Amino acid sequence: MDEPTKYLLPESEIPTHWVNLQADLGPPPHPPLHPGTKEPLGPEDLAPLFPMGLIEQEVSADPEIEIPDEVREIYKLWRPTPLYRAHRLERALDTPAHVYYKYEGVSPAGSHKPNTAVAQAYFNKREGVKKLATETGAGQWGSALALACRLFDMECEVFMVGVSYDQKPYRRAMMETWGATVHRSPSDLTDSGKAQAEHSTGSLGIAISEAVEVAAKADDTNYSLGSVLNHVCLHQTVIGQETLAQLEMAGEYPEVVVGCVGGGSNFAGLAYPLIRRRLREGLDTRFVAAEPSACPTLTRGAYRYDFGDTVGLTPLMPMYTLGHDFVPPPVHAGGLRYHGDAPSLSGLVKAGVVEARAIAQTAAFDAAVRFAQAEGILPAPEPAHALRAVFDEAEEAREAGEERVILVNLCGHGHFDMAAYDAYHAGELEDLEFSEADMDAALGRLPEAPAIA
Repeated sequence: MDEPTKYLLPESEIPTHWVNLQADLGPPPHPPLHPGTKEPLGPEDLAPLFPMGLIEQEVSADPEIEIPDEVREIYKLWRPTPLYRAHRLERALDTPAHVYYKYEGVSPAGSHKPNTAVAQAYFNKREGVKKLATETGAGQWGSALALACRLFDMECEVFMVGVSYDQKPYRRAMMETWGATVHRSPSDLTDSGKAQAEHSTGSLGIAISEAVEVAAKADDTNYSLGSVLNHVCLHQTVIGQETLAQLEMAGEYPEVVVGCVGGGSNFAGLAYPLIRRRLREGLDTRFVAAEPSACPTLTRGAYRYDFGDTVGLTPLMPMYTLGHDFVPPPVHAGGLRYHGDAPSLSGLVKAGVVEARAIAQTAAFDAAVRFAQAEGILPAPEPAHALRAVFDEAEEAREAGEERVILVNLCGHGHFDMAAYDAYHAGELEDLEFSEADMDAALGRLPEAPAIA
């Protein structure tokens, strides 16, 4: 076979700017609201938690935002990342589809998360912040921020969701190796954690509450978030920009773009530059967001204003939500156990630009194992959900006899998730049930806020 397997770019092709899709979407019809006054959020409301450099990005209407040289220099440690043509997987699936995957697992932390962690640490360091507090689900984000803080000589304090803290001890060890302090959440170190002690498995919402509380109480500490917010999705767009250049090398363009979704950052990173092409050029590319059926925010949630955390310390954001105090079942894809989604992504789903699909845990791991057996790379549980959607698309292409081009973001490796693979091979992995009653109860406790059409 003389067709390339991987498409590589030189360091000189690392993007110089981040793509700001907000410029194409226009002013948000439903702006974030202050949690107390319920008035539209202003920059001064975010100043206790974020540096002004990130606040400006959060509200910017500029179509592109320049990446600082210091950030691009660190990006060279792993960027540009490879784009693979999955020839062996195509043969295993007996599909005429062409499957491409952008592999973000080559970063030091093993996922896409350092793309924004490094940027956030840089802007905080520039404004004199000494320490960053954050949450982490499966540990990818905590690992990335621990690395970024080490590179900029900052302290890092991480509240790790309890079930992932127990399931993935080596993620904790990785963070501690880079100098971070890691707590099991809910902890007894914060009022937020103490108030949620009954939920022993924890959730991203609870861990966010703890980290925000720590940051709000210390003048030298800011909060850092690994997904959901505009500036986080912005930083991830280096993925999609590189992919566009690599697809041009391959002489192809995707009919379908797939990514897994917890809060939305890795999906946005791959998809937003391509969504810009669709919006500006009228392309008919489909975009599929794959989420866990045990935490189906986009497919089963309500489009409402809600808090980004469990206790109610964050702004109210317009998004698909299961309710801020809904505690998802302890699926192994800890990075997808979030009650809401990025407002920008939620708006795109609402508008029909992005379609959402819920994937069961065992189906995701079945796809991950089959992918690993064909391509050699062991996927993290999170992108395993996206791979299941890719398999479905490839099978549909086979049945229709179409040479469909499918692109997916393989946003991280599964080397720290072997307990989950072990459970799968032993036949002990379960499809945890989503509780509609718990969601309805949580939605009944949503804060009073303007209705969203």
